[in-house]
Amino acid sequence: MPDTFALESEDIRKTFGHFTALAGVTLGVKRGEFLALFGRNGAGKTTFLKIAATLVRQSQGKLRVEGIDTREEPERARRHIGFLSHNTYLYRDLNPVENLRFFSRLYGMPDSEERILALLDRVGLRRRASDPVRAFSRGLHQRLGIARVMLHDPSVILLDEPYTGLDANAVEILNQILDQAASAGKTIILTSHDLEQGLRAATRAAIIDRGKIVFDSGAKDPAIRDAYAAYIRLGVGR
Repeated sequence: MPDTFALESEDIRKTFGHFTALAGVTLGVKRGEFLALFGRNGAGKTTFLKIAATLVRQSQGKLRVEGIDTREEPERARRHIGFLSHNTYLYRDLNPVENLRFFSRLYGMPDSEERILALLDRVGLRRRASDPVRAFSRGLHQRLGIARVMLHDPSVILLDEPYTGLDANAVEILNQILDQAASAGKTIILTSHDLEQGLRAATRAAIIDRGKIVFDSGAKDPAIRDAYAAYIRLGVGR
């Protein structure tokens, strides 16, 4: 595999019983690219990200992250991946510091206390560091989820509809973190159904529909707007 790719999928297919969630996704994302992946609910974008994050196994095809086959070496691949979804994977009875300390141990990170506190500062949760997560709003959950994603300094960041449930301040925090990550050369794949939000900082845009990539171009290509209208805005009854 060319070493310029941070993520490369070959004919990824996924079925759940008689339902086909992915019908053959072939996609190469170069290191340092910021890909906005658009699609309607049920189009397959969440399933694709979960497979890329090693949380779901594909029915067919290969997917590599930083050259590592995610099916053959999922734990090794995970060290390079940060994944944020609607499920923040946080422990509600622990406070933010305890949560991040737990995840830092999972990643084998030594002496991570300083990094934990710095991340809590970045997401605006330092003052809530001792509060149990069960007392947090959805937006605060997402803020802490963002800190968890960035904890081990992943090279590939996967975000599934990350703006859902965020207040204006949290949106600004997330955008700042993504801009810094992009400037540092991280590879980012962000799914969205909101065109403007998704394109804000993207370098590339793709649309997934009925489990297949149906559009793929640079983020500044005006054709993305026509494709978005055809497959998403007007595609409800297709």
